[in-house]
Amino acid sequence: MKSIRHNLLVALLGAMCVLMLLGGWATYRAARDEAGTLFDYHLQQIALSLRDQTFQGQAEALASDESLDYVIRVWDRSGLTIYFSKPHQTLPELTRLGYSTADSREGEWRVFAIQYHGLTIAVAQPMRVRNQLAANAAWSTLKPFFVLLPVFGLLIWILVSRGLQPLARIARALKARTPDSLVPLEAGGVPEEAKPLVFSLNDLLARLKAALDAQRAFVADAAHELRTPLTALQLQVQLVERAESESARAAALGELKSGLQRTAHAVQQLLTLARQEPGAAEYRFATVNLAELVRQSVIEHSRLAESSGIDLGVTHADEAALVAGDADALRILLANLVGNALRHTPGGGRVDVSCGLRGGRAFLDVADSGPGIPAADRERVFDRFYRRGGDNEAGSGLGLSIVRAIADRHDAQVSLGDSDSGGLLVCVLFAPARNAPAS
Repeated sequence: MKSIRHNLLVALLGAMCVLMLLGGWATYRAARDEAGTLFDYHLQQIALSLRDQTFQGQAEALASDESLDYVIRVWDRSGLTIYFSKPHQTLPELTRLGYSTADSREGEWRVFAIQYHGLTIAVAQPMRVRNQLAANAAWSTLKPFFVLLPVFGLLIWILVSRGLQPLARIARALKARTPDSLVPLEAGGVPEEAKPLVFSLNDLLARLKAALDAQRAFVADAAHELRTPLTALQLQVQLVERAESESARAAALGELKSGLQRTAHAVQQLLTLARQEPGAAEYRFATVNLAELVRQSVIEHSRLAESSGIDLGVTHADEAALVAGDADALRILLANLVGNALRHTPGGGRVDVSCGLRGGRAFLDVADSGPGIPAADRERVFDRFYRRGGDNEAGSGLGLSIVRAIADRHDAQVSLGDSDSGGLLVCVLFAPARNAPAS
């Protein structure tokens, strides 16, 4: 893309040239009209000055003067030409007295004719002479402007360069920064036209700083959370090595296997959360049927529910519950909600999953009969790696963080409440339905 300076210079010079051309045409027309008025006056004065003249004996002298642009012709009462100053030229026949414009083989003529004592006197002048004089007058007026056009271009270049200096200063200020310098740009002394750019850059810098801080916190938390299970795995390996009997070795290997599963689950959750961060992956939005999503999730978790003695089922699945979203991401969201509910519900309990429309908005509900979450802790459980005190269930502390990240990218709201069975109710309320292509 060409520079703003180049575009402004071309636009301003182009506009100036167009205006000068229009001005030249207007000047030419005005000069031609003024010259026509003046030359018409001269035609009249010449014709009037010839009223008392006798033309015998003068024709040869006048005809020999080729520098005279005017042509004089005199007719008698009978229409016979008694005088013609330039007989070699073709002057149109007289059609009316006064001023007239006529064509001939030699071009267009301006004619003035009067009658005096039975004689008709006509004085004519070629229009090309008038037009040439008008063009010369217009060119004389505009020539200084065309001569000064390069000077105008230089002045415009200097003025545009000075006007763009604030942008150059902003560019230099950004270029001089280090990658971790994300403080806002100073808006003082910036022209009004450049302030929206500065404000947008400051907003971008603020969002980059927030993303960088979140990334650093995520890396630090992940390193802290993984340090404990990795240390436990090392201890379990040592227990396997020190086992003196087959039963002790089998028990140590069982603990090691459980530790590996927990660590693999934590790593998988970390990867899932990283993929759901804004900008990490592009969502492919399409129309998603929540009822179908609910039934699939219940089927996928049915074996886990049976092994834990938990009644898992669908209480309501409205086929009209359609949302614009990424099917894979919503599947992960629902899997985390159902998995958390199964993990915190004791044997003999129940987990109910439902979807439908509420106030014209689609919703997903997952209710369990577990111990629930106190109101004071319901907002904190969305923090990464947060685990409530006294929570003995195995988990990474990332499930609800993943749920909120996916919900945010779908403009959905996640709320926690009390279920009818005394446990926890998680509700995901989606934004009003929009038109989306069918999946």
